[in-house]
Amino acid sequence: MTVNIEAIERERGLVRALSPWGLAAAVANMIIGGGIFLLPAKMAAAVGPAAPFYYIACAVAVGAVGLCFAEAGSRVAVSGGVSACVETAFGRYLGYITAVMLWLGAGLAAAGIGAGLADAVARVIPTFAQPLWRDAFIVVLFATLAAINIGGVRAGGGLVLVTMMLKLIPLLVLVVVGGLHVDPARLTVAASGKADVGRAMLLGVFAFMGMETALGVSGEVRKPERNVPLGLMGALLAVTGLYILIQLTAEGLLGPALAGSKTPLADAMGKVSPTLAGLLLVGGAVSMLGYLTSDILSAPRILFGMGRDGFLPSVLARVHPGTRAPYVAIIVHVVLVCVLALTGAFERLAVLSTLVTVEVYIAGCAAAVVLQRRGVAEEGRPLNLRFTPVAAVVGIVSMIWLALQGTWQEGEAVAAALIVFSLIYVFALRRKTQA
Repeated sequence: MTVNIEAIERERGLVRALSPWGLAAAVANMIIGGGIFLLPAKMAAAVGPAAPFYYIACAVAVGAVGLCFAEAGSRVAVSGGVSACVETAFGRYLGYITAVMLWLGAGLAAAGIGAGLADAVARVIPTFAQPLWRDAFIVVLFATLAAINIGGVRAGGGLVLVTMMLKLIPLLVLVVVGGLHVDPARLTVAASGKADVGRAMLLGVFAFMGMETALGVSGEVRKPERNVPLGLMGALLAVTGLYILIQLTAEGLLGPALAGSKTPLADAMGKVSPTLAGLLLVGGAVSMLGYLTSDILSAPRILFGMGRDGFLPSVLARVHPGTRAPYVAIIVHVVLVCVLALTGAFERLAVLSTLVTVEVYIAGCAAAVVLQRRGVAEEGRPLNLRFTPVAAVVGIVSMIWLALQGTWQEGEAVAAALIVFSLIYVFALRRKTQA
């Protein structure tokens, strides 16, 4: 009997109509965020003119993880992304921990971007450079975003779409216009002290995080075994090329001053035109705001799901009677992110976010191999990439090495989070058993 896979997928609402170009665009859009407006200064401070090579290394590591996520996601039909794949492969506890780490990583990243946005605003309005006014700006920012998202998913989603459409313009202006004024002699800017390879890789991977979300549409790509790898690699090549051009342009315009800049791209464009510097400041603010709207729209849903399933306090599963938004989960998430933004700087929070997300990436790579070997295929035809085991080895080894680059204090913070949430899980499981 011949099974028409395409017909089955259409009946289930899944049509393989997306081209590799469409997938590449989706992945690139998720990767390019507010962090790139702040990152060039941190990369220059860590490794100086060698920064472009670290972008390439980060793209390879994240690309291997991305291929594993695409493989695993094509085999597990239920919602939940990588945490659902890990749960299917290794059981409920590791699925729960993966979901928690995914949420915590998103929160840390949002806090770092929020702190960076406050610095960008202070560049335009010096009053906000004062600690009291900076803190007030951060509180009002996150309170406003929370209110918008409590108003319903439609309002939050509309704001994401608007900011998404605007973020690429200033980056292209920097590369094209700024590139015409680059001084090659300034490209020899040195790192401050000894090159900090581990820090550069941690920050670089932070700039590439997000592709796992876009790969959720892998089930709608035509000829997925061929086009998913092509789309992912095409996106990573394009993003890596753009990041390298941004880094070189900023270095070529600012020279040694790049490493100490709080708004590196705007300061670089200021060497060409004050008006264009303003465009970069606005563009950076819009892009960072876009990231925050996406985070506060999606990350609280992870808390909501775990509250609904009984692994976190059930109050997190409450929804607003009018808008049906998970308002308690949104408030809890925003309060945590706001506190982190008030107490930490962009670089520290970005590194912590990467260290937390590394655990998710390792689990996702391992799950892809296990699911492929078991032949799990819950809905339709899976990717079944021949090189998934190789990609998993590259991804896992890269992520383990990356995890070892954090400081003892950062490692202890991640370990403490794992212990706390593991205890919560044990308590919830015991309560369920008694019930």
